[in-house]
Amino acid sequence: MSYDNELKGVLFRNDRKTKESQPDYRGNCEIKGDEYWVSGWIKTPRAGGDKFMSLAFTKKEDQPDKPATDVDFGDDIPF
Repeated sequence: MSYDNELKGVLFRNDRKTKESQPDYRGNCEIKGDEYWVSGWIKTPRAGGDKFMSLAFTKKEDQPDKPATDVDFGDDIPF
């Protein structure tokens, strides 16, 4: 039995946040068969009122998860 992730996702608190501009929450989701990274920021309206979460979706192929320093050199290393 396969699990259908369509139009489902998850957000986790961003414990690695070092700048105010970085998201408060990060996660992923699937929309129309494509996988996306989800970023969420907790915001307070300038006019006051209840806090809300602002979301941004980035297609996974447009923004890889691995850092640039994570390079696979294969098995050709002579030591």
